[in-house]
Amino acid sequence: MLGLLAALPSGSADPRIGSWTLVSAQSSLNPPNRLSITPLHGGVHVVMSGESHLDVTANWSGHDSPATGNPAFNQIELRRIDKKQAEVKEKKDGALVSTIREKLSGDGKELTITNSARGQSDQITVWMRSGGKAVKGDLFAGEWTEDLGKTRLRQGLSLKIETEGNGEVRFMGDFSYIARFDGKQYDLRNSRNDTVTLQLVDSHTVDSIYRRDDQVTQKDRWIVSADGKQMTVTTTGALETGQQLTEKLLFRKR
Repeated sequence: MLGLLAALPSGSADPRIGSWTLVSAQSSLNPPNRLSITPLHGGVHVVMSGESHLDVTANWSGHDSPATGNPAFNQIELRRIDKKQAEVKEKKDGALVSTIREKLSGDGKELTITNSARGQSDQITVWMRSGGKAVKGDLFAGEWTEDLGKTRLRQGLSLKIETEGNGEVRFMGDFSYIARFDGKQYDLRNSRNDTVTLQLVDSHTVDSIYRRDDQVTQKDRWIVSADGKQMTVTTTGALETGQQLTEKLLFRKR
């Protein structure tokens, strides 16, 4: 597995916070090509996506943190080497699986990750910064109105999204919820679904997954334009008849 970006102690600014694009990879088949790291209260959230996917939340306690959903490891240990270098140890039931060294260039624009595992050649990936410090939800916050001229389903939808200081996002539309970008399930109000899960892909992209009776019923991808004035929502779900439906909605910020 590719490395997890290490967090710094609480109160320190981590220069690796932001979004990154893969430049090159050695000895790695189908590596992820996008990387996002965002601060959370008491920890850090890392998402790698592409041909493969990694989504991990870790804390700054200096002890092992659980990393569920990863077949190769289920624990991670973070350690700061200096301001521009960090070390991550991936473990399986307490046994060391691999050690990752991360080194940021002097100008802060390039990140080199070296993954070392026993009996294998080192895997090296180089990443170029594609976005500055990613503050979760800031681009999504505001009031949005459906662009009826660019949407097949002319429903006249209006959305309001607010961010809270504790890392929560408040969504208000035909239904409502309060959730965090941590991959956990949160309750919905006034919806035929029961829960929603939010995952920050990068500073401009959010995936939301809806469930009813513990079954996935709908998946949405929210993408905000570079200027922050337009949001495209691609939704995939099943009708009550069982028919699969994919629809794209365009919203503009008021």
